[in-house]
Amino acid sequence: MLRIYGRELLLGLAVVAAAVVTAWLMGWWSPRPGFRLFIAEELARYRGGPGDPGLYLALLGRVYDVSSGRRHYEPGAHYSGFAGRDASRAFVTGDYSEAGLVDDVSDLSFSDMLTLQNWLSFYEKNYKFVGKVIGRFYGEDGLPTPALTLVEAMIIKGLEASKQEIKEKQKFPPCNAEWSSTRGSRFWCSQKSGGVSRDWIGVPRKLFKPGAKEPQCVCVRTTGPPSDQLPDNPLHRNHGDLDHPNLREYPGCPSLATSCSFPP
Repeated sequence: MLRIYGRELLLGLAVVAAAVVTAWLMGWWSPRPGFRLFIAEELARYRGGPGDPGLYLALLGRVYDVSSGRRHYEPGAHYSGFAGRDASRAFVTGDYSEAGLVDDVSDLSFSDMLTLQNWLSFYEKNYKFVGKVIGRFYGEDGLPTPALTLVEAMIIKGLEASKQEIKEKQKFPPCNAEWSSTRGSRFWCSQKSGGVSRDWIGVPRKLFKPGAKEPQCVCVRTTGPPSDQLPDNPLHRNHGDLDHPNLREYPGCPSLATSCSFPP
């Protein structure tokens, strides 16, 4: 019962987090009193150099005064390429070339969008919001464009995928693993393997996921009902999740061993 409650608590927190982030997004995108609209050429003057009016950067069209972090963004600093422009793409790709320091995020993944959302949270918390850039994400009226609406939808989709990943990880926590040239490979399970604390240990199995090139080693419950079955349902084989169709045993490893070793 404690195990089930803990899993439901994590999922509940994920749902709450999704709702909170959605509310944040709505607050971010909405107009604020006194905000300023920039065109790209105007924002380019705010790079923190001698005679420049300030040190600003933009993320997803939102402009922040990063003067308090000058040592990171001023000319010659490691992140100086972000100053005076919207380089949203580079926050994910790490491409600091002129070709990479752009605001085009249209081909990024759901998880990439979550990374951008995390960066947006960082700047909202640590720097002053001063305005918006007219262009890809905001129109001349300061309202979101369809491109920004798509970003918001992808962030929400990413949160849903993250929630599903948490659920999957609770069901099949990753194995501990080690390898050496002399002893070969070893996979084993514990009550904290994969960073998932639980009241069972489990046994190593190969988990084959649709679209994945290689199976993943996961720890699988060996007793009780399957995870997708109610605990008080008597019609089960007391095999835990061992009968899941996407699982395979490791050849040469005892079926119920908590550790499997494979010599080099």
